[in-house]
Amino acid sequence: MFKHKSSLLLALILALSVIVTACGGSSTGSTSSATNTAGEAAATAPATREYDTDKGKITIPAKPQRIVTDYYGGELLTVDANVIGVEPTAFKNPFIKDKLAEHKTADVGTPLNMEKILELDPDLIVVMYDDNYEALSKIAPTVHIPYGTAKNIRETVNLFGDLTGNTEQAKQFLADYDKEAAAGREKLKGVVDANTTVGLYELTDKNALWIFGDNAGRGGQSVYDALQLKMPAKIAKDAQTTQLSLEALPEYDADYMFLTFYDPEGKSEALDKLKKSPVWSSLPAAKNNHIFYNDYDTFYRYDPIATKAQIPLFVDMILNSQPAK
Repeated sequence: MFKHKSSLLLALILALSVIVTACGGSSTGSTSSATNTAGEAAATAPATREYDTDKGKITIPAKPQRIVTDYYGGELLTVDANVIGVEPTAFKNPFIKDKLAEHKTADVGTPLNMEKILELDPDLIVVMYDDNYEALSKIAPTVHIPYGTAKNIRETVNLFGDLTGNTEQAKQFLADYDKEAAAGREKLKGVVDANTTVGLYELTDKNALWIFGDNAGRGGQSVYDALQLKMPAKIAKDAQTTQLSLEALPEYDADYMFLTFYDPEGKSEALDKLKKSPVWSSLPAAKNNHIFYNDYDTFYRYDPIATKAQIPLFVDMILNSQPAK
């Protein structure tokens, strides 16, 4: 009887052990299954996507991490993209040079240095000019965005936000831009009115004189979009750059005139010659102290970061030119 009871108890213990082990095995299996499912979901998240360009559809990273560009450094930095290589004049841009330093961005030359770009190992290349498109495409997916593709700051920011997968950063930048623009317009209330005109001009070291529209740099988006000031009547909306003769300048003058001087070698006397001309000195803006001579590197820039930063600069110049009360 004792032996029979012992055998029965032993059999019961063994049975319970099997059940517990089975339950434990089932639990481990469930955890492993959940982990595998999460891993599969992460693995199937889109690492790349198709992107439409003027060269056709290409496959690009959904969230590029290492971007090389020629002339779109400021546009990419606007949406917090990681720019690892850019053409050399970008480092003279006062509005982005600190950001380029933070990113340890390399100078990739003009024309673009293929060996340097290869060393940088980009996962995306973005170019304004397609001279080396085929060679660049062999290094990394290359997106060609011709100059003038975007017609204003909003199109520009949204384009680069979409390209880099940084759409939230694009929205935040535009919200900050609109806030800066509203603040600038508020400061100009009572100083300028709806009929006040503003002109953007540039003189070159070769005595060529130009006037600019709203999307060719020199502060166009800051003045005409953000501050909503008026162009001289003679400028057509679709003519972003127009060369002028000095004799024709009075037809294109404005209440406030902002001039940049392109003199890369610092040797030209073109600006002194212009200032001494009877045509220039007889302009109403000259008589009213409303002509401003602006630094080329500061006001040539047209990337969104520069555009936003130029708004208060224009506001301060207009305010400081008012006669003391």
